[in-house]
Amino acid sequence: LTFDQVVHAVEDNNRNVGGGNIREGTRSLLVQGVGRTVNIEQIKDIMIVAKGGVPIRVADIGDVTIGSEIRRGAVTADGRGEVVMGLGFMLMGENTHRVTSAMKARMEEIKATLPANIEVLTVYDRTELVDQVIHTVEKNLFEGGLLVIAVLFAFLGNIRAALIVAVAIPLSMLFAFSGMLRFGISASLLSLGAIDFGMIVDSSVVMIENCVRHIAHGESSGRSKIDIVRDAAVEVRKPTMFGELIIMIVYLPILTLEGVEGKMFHPMA
Repeated sequence: LTFDQVVHAVEDNNRNVGGGNIREGTRSLLVQGVGRTVNIEQIKDIMIVAKGGVPIRVADIGDVTIGSEIRRGAVTADGRGEVVMGLGFMLMGENTHRVTSAMKARMEEIKATLPANIEVLTVYDRTELVDQVIHTVEKNLFEGGLLVIAVLFAFLGNIRAALIVAVAIPLSMLFAFSGMLRFGISASLLSLGAIDFGMIVDSSVVMIENCVRHIAHGESSGRSKIDIVRDAAVEVRKPTMFGELIIMIVYLPILTLEGVEGKMFHPMA
């Protein structure tokens, strides 16, 4: 008697088999052979082979007991096994904070029904990452504004010029967020992380510095400050515009990415 014979005998005698149907007039009766075992005794009575007219059953060659299920994986936490992990999936277009808050409220209801020795812990909360990204952007916005004001005031000695450049930061952010809202780009780690505060104030610094220089040199000419500022802005606008276009062109190849890479890096471009 081989091990394969035992396996095949148990498999063949532990299944339900369809037998087609029988038509009786307007009725159609489905035929099914019910052979699936429902308890240990039925498994013991399965005949493997017959030797000399004597049937050999599973109970004749060994013990039949309920054992543990074959392990196909493991979930651990802090090096400890035998934990159960659950994942919450968010539908496309949903808000992370709203979905997470609803999940936490639901988990509090579930905790009340669990035994006292079962502890429910949050392993990963996506809102923490989103909050960190937003906090980083706010911090960079605040620090960038202060640095711009300090540097320009130190080099130009004009607090009004420094404040004008600093105003360019929130205005640029406003236009950027309006575009993200218009094209359905979410505030993710890549989309917010791609904001370059140095690039935002670069053209403004060049423009203001040139205006201050022209005003200082043109006060004795008798021309109005409006005319001087307009001519100074026109003088440097074309070079600064080409510089902005060159930086924008750098991101164009990213828009050609497809698949997973495209989904990841398109928001950055």
